[in-house]
Amino acid sequence: MINRRHFLVLLGLFGLAAVGLRYWPRQGWWNPCLEGPIPAALLQHELLQAAWQGIDPNQVWDSHVHIAGVGDGASGIHIDPDMRSPLHPIQYAQFQFYLDAACVDDVDSIDAAYVARLLHLQRGFQSRSRLMLLALDYRHDQAGRAQPQQSQLYVPNEYAAALHRRHPEAFEWIASVHPYREDCVEALAWAAAHGARAVKWLPSLMAIDPASKRCDAFYAALRRHNLPLLTHAGSEYALDVFGSQRFNHPLLLRYPLEQGVTVIVAHCASLGSAPDLDKSPHAPARHNMEFFARLMAEQDYEGQLYGDIAAITTVNRSLDVIQTLFTREQWQHRLINGSDYPIPGVMPLYALERYVAAGVLSREAARLLTEIRRYNVLLFDFLLKRSLCFDGARLGAQVFETRRLFSV
Repeated sequence: MINRRHFLVLLGLFGLAAVGLRYWPRQGWWNPCLEGPIPAALLQHELLQAAWQGIDPNQVWDSHVHIAGVGDGASGIHIDPDMRSPLHPIQYAQFQFYLDAACVDDVDSIDAAYVARLLHLQRGFQSRSRLMLLALDYRHDQAGRAQPQQSQLYVPNEYAAALHRRHPEAFEWIASVHPYREDCVEALAWAAAHGARAVKWLPSLMAIDPASKRCDAFYAALRRHNLPLLTHAGSEYALDVFGSQRFNHPLLLRYPLEQGVTVIVAHCASLGSAPDLDKSPHAPARHNMEFFARLMAEQDYEGQLYGDIAAITTVNRSLDVIQTLFTREQWQHRLINGSDYPIPGVMPLYALERYVAAGVLSREAARLLTEIRRYNVLLFDFLLKRSLCFDGARLGAQVFETRRLFSV
């Protein structure tokens, strides 16, 4: 039996301890992973039908879908051994939550089961939509050498490209190339030739300074291939970043923007705080989303700077932050939906009751969401974002019709 003390410890793994006592996970701790088709009564519910109104499913590309595994299926995936060892309880417990979220915690081959579950969810979500699978490069040192021993997760570009090739009706893919690599330009050219739609960075995890001149050649290559850069900004809690949170500062992204790169700020920098670098590296800390808003207000970046809304509805995002994303009408055409899968399947990370209590989600919608989540966490994530309403403002269809940004 998990009590509230254990609950706080476990939520601390995701940076959630401060909100834990207010939002006990009423849906339970573990994803039920129901296999059967979603009941017709749920699929035909008027709230779900209304959520799809005005949206062309052919244009719906989930821009933020993680591939994971353990390398047991010739995928080339590498994970930190500590994440599979009970001798390292924090990393181990965190990884168990991710496996459970993806419904692969009790299978013969984790790699194969992860992909099979994704295909099942995609078909149950909307068969004409696509999921954009994220590769993840190794952490590299300042000399451009890969550091597998300091990399918590590595997902090869070749594996993501192969999944797209096998299932083009369901998957697109996003490459990951470390810009300090000696062969970074060649690696990007390979990815572009094999159908990559963008490049993903997690600067703190990969040890990338987005404002470094060492990235210049890579930024020029991104422009040549017309590929956007999807990069994390704001605090990172999902993985251990070895004290490198400073690389996630949103204002560092001015540099690639000034180089002409199209930048998608993952999560709209909606977590954590940092010094105001426009004043001083030692200036008082401000919320990271303020810096994102500052960049969005710069007219020169219109048509070049976007924000993805992956995981914005988790319990550690404040209602004020979420309300900002919903009510800034001038941002709507620059917001890009992504699920951050498998995060929607981590049951304790969502608390529908707080939205009901705040009057931004109806009880009927909360009941429907609770049932749908048992079958399909991608549909849950979509419906939650479409159902929330702040001061009469909802996320528009264009937020979900993301294909326009990735059609090279």
